[in-house]
Amino acid sequence: MISSNTLQNNTYLYTKLAAFYANCGRLGEARVIFDRIVLKNVFLWNSMIRGYACNGQCMKSLVLYREMMSFGQKPDNFTYPFVLKACGDLGVVEIGRRVHCEVVVCGFETDVYVGNCLLAMYSKFGEMDMVKMVFDRMPDRDLTSWNTMISGYVRNGEPKEAFLVFQMMGRTGLVADCATLLGLLSACVYMSSLKLGKAIHAYVVRNDLARVNGFLINSLIELYCSCNSMVAARQCFKEVTWKDTVSWNSLVSGYSKNADALESLRLFCQMVLEGVNLDQVTLVSVLGACYKITALQFSMSVHSYIIKQGFRAHSMVGTALIDSYSKCGDLACSRRVFYEMAEKTLVSWSAMVSGYGLHGMGREALSIFHDMMGIGITPDEGVFTSVLTACSHAGLVNEGKEIFHSMEKKYNVQPRLAHFSCLIDLLGRAGYLDEAYEFIKAMEIKPTCDMWASLLSASRLHKNVELAELSAQRVFEMNPKGVGSYVCLSNLYASENRWDDVEKVRALVRRKGLQKPPGFSFTELDKVVHRFLVGDKSHEQKDAIYDKLNELSQRLKEVGHKPDTSSVFYDVEEEVKEKMLWDHSERLAIAFALINTGPGAVIRITKNLRICADCHTVSKLISKLMCREIVMRDIRRFHHFKDGLCSCGDYW
Repeated sequence: MISSNTLQNNTYLYTKLAAFYANCGRLGEARVIFDRIVLKNVFLWNSMIRGYACNGQCMKSLVLYREMMSFGQKPDNFTYPFVLKACGDLGVVEIGRRVHCEVVVCGFETDVYVGNCLLAMYSKFGEMDMVKMVFDRMPDRDLTSWNTMISGYVRNGEPKEAFLVFQMMGRTGLVADCATLLGLLSACVYMSSLKLGKAIHAYVVRNDLARVNGFLINSLIELYCSCNSMVAARQCFKEVTWKDTVSWNSLVSGYSKNADALESLRLFCQMVLEGVNLDQVTLVSVLGACYKITALQFSMSVHSYIIKQGFRAHSMVGTALIDSYSKCGDLACSRRVFYEMAEKTLVSWSAMVSGYGLHGMGREALSIFHDMMGIGITPDEGVFTSVLTACSHAGLVNEGKEIFHSMEKKYNVQPRLAHFSCLIDLLGRAGYLDEAYEFIKAMEIKPTCDMWASLLSASRLHKNVELAELSAQRVFEMNPKGVGSYVCLSNLYASENRWDDVEKVRALVRRKGLQKPPGFSFTELDKVVHRFLVGDKSHEQKDAIYDKLNELSQRLKEVGHKPDTSSVFYDVEEEVKEKMLWDHSERLAIAFALINTGPGAVIRITKNLRICADCHTVSKLISKLMCREIVMRDIRRFHHFKDGLCSCGDYW
């Protein structure tokens, strides 16, 4: 057009060309042409406003809208939807309300398209009362109106209201479309409602909707993963003919969250082999799976992939690396990633504080907490949870109490349930049981199950039977299916040789149909993770492992070790108790690592339960006898065993 001089003095063609560029997201070229046009019609203004609003430049969209008004050009029903979208995306509530007033004055409030955009805007503001008011005043509603209401309630944490709206919609004779079902599936995920989700899945299958909308099958995978129904999730995944990155990510994340980190890592490897495009979500999910089984070597391989593929600059991926390395037991790598990050977010600082706390380095956690504030970053609820947990792991009672009481006064952060739980855990672990109990009684909010569980655990640790029984009763009432609290009370009775009470608790567990999770440990060798159960005889190297255990047992006896059988909560002979201790999963993992790694190599182990007193002592002695460092993560924290000592100072 330029070379043939077609554009010369052709306002109509210029307008169409500007609109074309704007609709394609090429706002630079569109603006150049837009500025050349003297007589701008409403179509041109609308095209530019829409272009900016739909391409992440919402402020420019609003500025252009004001310029349009100042030039005397009247907006129409095609202008306001995109102005309202820009207001909603920016979260500018006052400007949004002003534009709403202008909509009313201009008489466009009854336009269903404009009305739907008002619903969407107020939903983004979180003002569901206004959404309902606008919806009730709409003379005409289409399916989009109802879908916007459903998604709005889900977005703002009211999934049950979303289903009520859906029921009302059904009474009007409208039939749900894919957008409706996506909103309802999100509501099911929010409520972890497997039953409702299956009903929607059945509707999708009956109407063959998954074939025409790939988002539906991805939402179903996410639903089943959130409800810990991984067999159904995997079946949905298999049925997808064209799997996108979201499909893979949902499954990788689902296995990671639902205690099958090994499968999560296998899927990640399959993604790489099949050439699937990996994104930040994939990498964050797989790093989360790595730390659950202390797969340090695998984490390092993922780190290498991140650098090669150019994801290093992403703060979300960097933060996941910090978290993964610290939870895999390598705090040095965590620190290196942290200090190499170009942009450290609040979450990055929080991850570093949490990492130090997990390794029992409370002073270092406090130091980095103060460094963060020193550069002007204001701590939020998450950071306070991390630093209070760090104080708890290190027994820093005074420091933890001071931080807790400064939250509201100094930082204007209202303590939440998690912070109250942290303080109770801090006091309980340190032996201040009466103070912890009085704190619970004096709280203005109702104590949660976790708070009573923390007090129960502390009472067991310090052998306060009376307080343990009181705490256990509260936990049983609030969470009758939580087997951990029954086990905790039973173990306390066993340590006091109250075997009749032990049998009563165990009978109660059997009557309720509850099962204690089996103890198991992981260790990684050449990027392959090996899992050991208590008394495991299934490993291909079982003979060598048990020979090594016998050798270690003999050597420990020679240096004067006498097994602490107080950790065996069964009324059996002392000799049997000693044998049961040597069947513990972490000892099998240590023996396996000693057989298969060279002298001086660090042994890294993860277990799903708290390490018992005798295993803790044995690990210290093995570290000295074999001249090995053993890094072990139990359900509470990390233990670094070296030269016969543990980093926890026997406080865990």
